[in-house]
Amino acid sequence: MSMFDMTDRAQRYRDDLLAFMDEHVYPAEAVYEEQMAASGDPHFQPPIVEELKTEARKRGLWNLFHPHPEWGPGLTNLEYAPLAEIMGRSAHLAPEATNCAAPDTGNMEVLTLFGTPEHKERWLRPLLDGEIRSAFAMTEPAVASSDATNIQLRMDRDGDDYVLNGRKWWTSNALHKNCKVLIVMGKTDTSAATHRQQSMMVVPMDAPGVTVQRGLPVFGYQDREGHAEVLFENVRVPRTALLAGEGDGFMISQARLGPGRIHHCMRAIGMAERALDLMIDRAQSRVTFGEPVANRANVQDWIAESRIEIDMARLLTLKAAHLMDTVGNKAARTEIAAIKVAAPRVALKVVDRAIQVHGGGGVSDDFPLASMYAHLRTLRLADGPDEVHKRSIAQWELRRRDPNWGKRG
Repeated sequence: MSMFDMTDRAQRYRDDLLAFMDEHVYPAEAVYEEQMAASGDPHFQPPIVEELKTEARKRGLWNLFHPHPEWGPGLTNLEYAPLAEIMGRSAHLAPEATNCAAPDTGNMEVLTLFGTPEHKERWLRPLLDGEIRSAFAMTEPAVASSDATNIQLRMDRDGDDYVLNGRKWWTSNALHKNCKVLIVMGKTDTSAATHRQQSMMVVPMDAPGVTVQRGLPVFGYQDREGHAEVLFENVRVPRTALLAGEGDGFMISQARLGPGRIHHCMRAIGMAERALDLMIDRAQSRVTFGEPVANRANVQDWIAESRIEIDMARLLTLKAAHLMDTVGNKAARTEIAAIKVAAPRVALKVVDRAIQVHGGGGVSDDFPLASMYAHLRTLRLADGPDEVHKRSIAQWELRRRDPNWGKRG
């Protein structure tokens, strides 16, 4: 598949996951749509999802993302990356079916690394068992959250408690029927150094003062898990809600986002692969002006360009995964930032070409392409907009040639 060798255990998981997709996930897509439509509730939890979760767990395809053997199979980033790609081919079903869906994966990683025994017992274990879901509250509507130092939500000490006040949005998963807990980022000390003002805390969804005000649509879609605007009004949590220590918010976010970006990017590549398959099938089956659409030179060019771009993005992502495993997230930061820009951009191109080949059908809900496009376009903002990542890459490159670049005067 690539220049990166796949271990025997990763190959076994890959084979088992491909079989699960063919035998259960793809056939479940139509059932899922029927159950969602019949419910009349965009945030309904359809029975087919729970059936898929039961089947995945029975097959040992559960918590595959978790790198810690105590809690999961202990796969490396490089071993897990091809599995995330496969799940991306049915991104609205396969990740949740295998308990590998964002933002739970990042939240479980945070709770594993920084949670107290109480956090692990109350929240991590039910998350690992797929009994509950979680959300991550960082972005805010009143400030440019691409610069996370702008975050305004206050976390003020009051005796043995913290009192939270502020407003968040794009709190993904907060409208999921099983969402029970939030990890919230806010400011505990506005007088501290810029990157030591922020902290993270565990907040139950049903804590008094937590109000989900609305679900934000994405290009007109209300995703089942929801992207909520959440108001925190005098939300009181005990001091034990703090993750790591005061001022550790940025440190935790970096630990959380590295693996998460690998997952997002490989799922994006999986979407692109499926879109390419759909484009080819459509081009071969449709006839215009007396011959198959696939005979058109421009369509063949799109197919060729798509194959080249997908493979380039995959190799860059696997390189990032390999570096994370071998030299650590910090040393791999350029590659991690690069894939966050490259993978969604490539996938968007491929999906756009597939939409064009499908004609009117491509922008309808009869095919998954329009939904893929909306989600992939959103991914160019999630976990930081492209411009922030490119700015970081440029600064690292400039300092590679001149270590004092930007530090003068």
